[in-house]
Amino acid sequence: MDNTVRTGTELLWSALGGDPVLLDRVAYGGPSGLLPARLPVMDLARATVAVAGLAAVERAGLPGPVRVDDGAVATAFVSERHLRVDGRAPVNFAPLSRFWRAADGWVRTHANYPHHKAALLAALKAPDSVEAVAAAIGERKAVEIETAVYGAGGLAVALRTPEEWAAHEQGREVAARPLLTRETLDGAAPPRRAGRPLRVLDLTRVIAGPVATRTLALLGADVLRIDPPGNPELPDQHADTDIGKRTAALDLDSPSDRRAFGELLDAADVLVTGYRPGALDRLDLHRPGLVTARLSAWGDYGPWRERRGFDSLVQVATGIAAVEGSRSGGEEAPEQQPGALPAQALDHGTGYLLAAAVLRSLTEQDRDGGTRLVRLALAQTGHWLTHTLPRYEPERHLTETDGPLGRLRHALSPVAYEGGPAGWSRPPGIAGADTPEWLPLRA
Repeated sequence: MDNTVRTGTELLWSALGGDPVLLDRVAYGGPSGLLPARLPVMDLARATVAVAGLAAVERAGLPGPVRVDDGAVATAFVSERHLRVDGRAPVNFAPLSRFWRAADGWVRTHANYPHHKAALLAALKAPDSVEAVAAAIGERKAVEIETAVYGAGGLAVALRTPEEWAAHEQGREVAARPLLTRETLDGAAPPRRAGRPLRVLDLTRVIAGPVATRTLALLGADVLRIDPPGNPELPDQHADTDIGKRTAALDLDSPSDRRAFGELLDAADVLVTGYRPGALDRLDLHRPGLVTARLSAWGDYGPWRERRGFDSLVQVATGIAAVEGSRSGGEEAPEQQPGALPAQALDHGTGYLLAAAVLRSLTEQDRDGGTRLVRLALAQTGHWLTHTLPRYEPERHLTETDGPLGRLRHALSPVAYEGGPAGWSRPPGIAGADTPEWLPLRA
């Protein structure tokens, strides 16, 4: 097993407060070479799925092993692409959700939801067409577009390099904080849940939160998802991520629906939210003995704490799209072409990590009691992927040798064993210059 695979799982399990002895219960396998990227996306996927499974067997008191099959993991991380509804392929991105060339760089927008699309068009003062939006964006600077669209309630992010994100105020806030936080808010007594399934109230949308609650439903939880009646989930997102759950509509600005929601919350064991920090403060969601898991795009700190965000936009802001992109235009005038991860890996990875955090909180709560709060953010997962998870670095496997051809930079041999040679005994010489004879026998 590649040590980087176990390293990622160890790092996450430690962040979750898990017993390191349990790590030996994870078994890895399956086909290799999946989810290829410059960043260690497959290692992120394996590790997040591994800790979700490990937290599940720990809570269930089962011996394991937890099987992490690369084929299953890679397929699940692009589950929305494999979905078919009566043979119809899903619509994952609307026409106006894409990269656009701005006057000084690139911008990515997200306009899958009708209200986000309307805000984008209003900010750009453009009609509803790809050509019109391209023209409007092309006339303005990327950060100017970002500011204007967010100001109108839409979503647009300028492409930044990792260095630019590190210098950005929100980037500095993300870098200064841990991958996730786990808090015990009070000394509430351990709950009594015997004889009924775990009750999970789901207030999440799109991928990360729904993947977490989909996982909890798989493990036997009674998951009830609540959406506003006038703003349901996109049909294909619902079909992919609401499997195993029940869904209902409540208008939380209506007194009667608010009372119904409060009664549901009073009897819940877990609350999972995926709205912007502060967006649900009016609802008074605190309940003694509840496990609350809060998910956001940028984190509940820094100047972007109240901004909306999705995986594709977090990739663009944090430098991931620049790392996964390419350069064109030649050496005289290189131009950065943005790229993307092979999956919405920040969403899916954060979803499995969120499920693991909930399960670990429940396990600790059953033993020690307490009202629990866990917080995760897509930007934090992105930072973990780019700065903490071990990356493949070709330079570690290269060396330099002086010889007749000059200084040669070349790859080390992958054939290595204890007591074996560290490298070749001689560098390459001038082609054809050696005497055609065998070396003399050593005395």
